[in-house]
Amino acid sequence: MTDRGSIDRRFAESIPQIYDTHLVPLIFEPYAADLARRLSAMPVSRVLEIAAGTGVVTRALAAALPAEVSIVATDLNQAMLDRAAAAGTKRPVEWRVADAMALPFDDASFDAVVCQFGAMFLPDKPRAFAEARRVLTPDGLFLFNVWDRIEENEFSDTVTNALAALFPNDPPRFMARTPHGYCDVQAIERDLRAGGFAASPRVTTLSHRSRAALPRIPAIAFCQGTPLRDEIQSRAGASLAEATDAVAEVLSMRFGQSAIEGRIQAHVVAVATRRDR
Repeated sequence: MTDRGSIDRRFAESIPQIYDTHLVPLIFEPYAADLARRLSAMPVSRVLEIAAGTGVVTRALAAALPAEVSIVATDLNQAMLDRAAAAGTKRPVEWRVADAMALPFDDASFDAVVCQFGAMFLPDKPRAFAEARRVLTPDGLFLFNVWDRIEENEFSDTVTNALAALFPNDPPRFMARTPHGYCDVQAIERDLRAGGFAASPRVTTLSHRSRAALPRIPAIAFCQGTPLRDEIQSRAGASLAEATDAVAEVLSMRFGQSAIEGRIQAHVVAVATRRDR
């Protein structure tokens, strides 16, 4: 039997393609641009990205950072990296399969470690943070973001509530449990300290508007482009297609039947290797 945690970390089969075409422009692109902008203002020569997914941040970094800055983009899932590599970047980057909790790099190898919306999936966050710190130089920076609570993210919240109405005896809770399950800033600070970061993190809460041409786009994005797909398919009472249709209908009732938009919100965390930086 597959445990729930491994399902939450699974991005395989058709998920990478739907994730990249639907979910990335819906919610990930503005935050990728933000991380790249923040890092471009810093003197770095070697950057490591963990949990790179289909490469939205990698592409932003490749466009924003000087050509002489080397970028190594890693992810635990080969299928996601294959999609990222196929999309390509403006300049060469190194793609590698790697476990964030056991990084295959020497100590003090990178000036910055970047992670977009991956920390929530790490089964042992202090251990992964300790690995990030280990591979950072003494003047390095760990820069990452996590989603705020689900109630501050209107599409995710609406999708979750719609599925709870469709499967009342066993509501699919992937979105609330994992993507939006690591939003407590104090918990993040504790895990960073447990991972060896002595400096206090700088946390910025950043809101954007998520837009879609039709309500069916976020319905497909969340229901079929994330591990929520596995939760839906494991339940009786409605097929994946029927669940997607039901979610699209609820989205249209709340946000409109044509172009729609909703609030998204995340925390951006920056923590230096040195206490005084």
